[in-house]
Amino acid sequence: MGDLGPPVRIALGSQHPTKRAAVERVAPHFWPSWELVCLAVPSGVRAQPLSDEETVAGALARARAARSKTDADFGIGLESGVTPGPLGRWYVVSWAVVIDREERLGIGGAERFPLPDQLAKRVLAGLDLATALTVTFGTASRKNGAVAVLTRGRRDRVELFAIALLHALCDLERQRSDSLHVARSSAAPGGK
Repeated sequence: MGDLGPPVRIALGSQHPTKRAAVERVAPHFWPSWELVCLAVPSGVRAQPLSDEETVAGALARARAARSKTDADFGIGLESGVTPGPLGRWYVVSWAVVIDREERLGIGGAERFPLPDQLAKRVLAGLDLATALTVTFGTASRKNGAVAVLTRGRRDRVELFAIALLHALCDLERQRSDSLHVARSSAAPGGK
C-alpha cells in the first residue's frame, strides 16, 4: 500500500464523548489517515443557546479556538440549541462549523425536532435542556441527548452531530479546489 503521508490533524472544540464520537464517525469518509485532539474551549454563548444564530456562533467560536490552539489542519465546533420555529413551537437544533488553515468555513445543520411545550417553557425560564428533561421526565440523557429521550431511543445525539458535521465538511469541500486534501512540505507549519 502506498504512503498516505502524515495524518490530517483535526481539533474538536469539546471534550464531550458524544461530539468526539460524531467526528470519529464522519472523518473516515474524508481522510484515509487522521488524528483527533479534543479540547475544552469556550463557546462564547450562553449554556443554552436560544436561536440558530447563537447556536452557530457557539460552534464557530469552538472551531476557531480549537484550530488556533492546536495549529490543526481543521477546527470543528459542534453546538446544540433551541430556536423558535413554525406553528409557534420551539425546536432543538444542532450545528457544525469547520474552519481550515485559510479561515474558510463550512457550516452544516441536522434536522430539527419540536420540544414538548412543558420542556420549552422550562428552557425559556432559564433551565438548560438536560436539566429540563430531568425535571419533566425524571431523566436526562447527556450521552444520547434530548432526541433519544423524545424518540424513545430511535435516534441519538451522535447521529445528529454526525449529520451536521457531514454537511459542514461537504460545504467546505465545495469551496476548495483540492477537496479536503492537506498538502504539507517540510517548510509548512507542522510539515514532516
